[in-house]
Amino acid sequence: MLNLPVWFEIGTFVVLILLLVLDLLIVTRRPHAPSIREASLWVAFYVGLAVVFGIVLGFVGHGQASGEFFAGWLTEYSLSVDNLFIFVIIMAQFRVPRQFQQSVLMFGILTAIVLRGVFILLGAALINQFAWVFYIFGAFLVYTAVKLANQQVHHEEHDDEYENAFVRRAQKVLPMTQEYHGIKLRIRENGKRLYTPMLIVFLSIASADLLFAVDSIPAIFGLTQEAFIVFTANIFALMGLRQLYFLIGGLLQKLVYLSAGLAVILAFIGVKLVLHALHENNLPFINGGEPFHNVPEVPIWLSLTVILSTLVVTTILSLLKSRSDERKAAQAGALAAGPGAGSASGSGSPSAEVSESPSSADDAAATADEVDGQRVDDHR
Repeated sequence: MLNLPVWFEIGTFVVLILLLVLDLLIVTRRPHAPSIREASLWVAFYVGLAVVFGIVLGFVGHGQASGEFFAGWLTEYSLSVDNLFIFVIIMAQFRVPRQFQQSVLMFGILTAIVLRGVFILLGAALINQFAWVFYIFGAFLVYTAVKLANQQVHHEEHDDEYENAFVRRAQKVLPMTQEYHGIKLRIRENGKRLYTPMLIVFLSIASADLLFAVDSIPAIFGLTQEAFIVFTANIFALMGLRQLYFLIGGLLQKLVYLSAGLAVILAFIGVKLVLHALHENNLPFINGGEPFHNVPEVPIWLSLTVILSTLVVTTILSLLKSRSDERKAAQAGALAAGPGAGSASGSGSPSAEVSESPSSADDAAATADEVDGQRVDDHR
């Protein structure tokens, strides 16, 4: 049981709230698309803040609490990176102007914090009352891991469009404008109240956040049952998500093996939860309601090692794969351009050179696009 001083818990939440308010003021008062440098500095700030908090937690609490925080934060952060794919799709699908994308992301982050807070309270209450909930959480995570692995193998992960029944219904029922009016959700035009496309974007982000919470909360409860650690790890993972979107939004397609890495992490945590459930078993139809005392408990250092090593290996393999695909695209382009160049130089005719080069360039571009498409499919 984690016994932290009240001043530390209150102080932590006060600082986090102030940071969120500051973030909100920056977004609302100066809507803009941050530069790479600005996004990098903010991401580094939030990552550094999380590391400092984890270290301080080790001194104020104990080393176990610090290890649980870092394991939970890394898991939630990796899941958040995967969630960015959906945000990218939503922004592109609804053609959200770049200067307003920060506001949309901020709304998504605040919604995610509220939803995850509700799920954390419900999860903590269930765990305290019913130990068998670990069986359900564990089975759900293993199922999710198998689904992710299957999507990785069959290239089925992310569609080009994001939609669900709720969003489709809202688009059909509500009177809508075709243009964005800043971040306004509703306007008055020719005496009529009309909703803007920004409302549909917000609804899409909120519904996606709900699905993300269902996946992420069981995962972190598999690493720690302390509600304070679960909540702070989630907030720290979400706070830098807005800047991370602008920093690596264009690089996400290079993480082609991210789903495979997440599948390994979720499967590991799922098995860990089932082992913990067996160790705490009180279901009458399993072992007569008696715990399995011989079942090992997975220590937090092992969890942290597995999560870190999986993320490192996944990132390295993804970058190597992307680099290999780019090299193949360049070689294919050179081969496609070769015959045209030879023909032009052999003829010595300027007109021949001009007539050959467009088709060669088109062939090279088509080949490169084909290889790039394969790389995206590898992620899916």
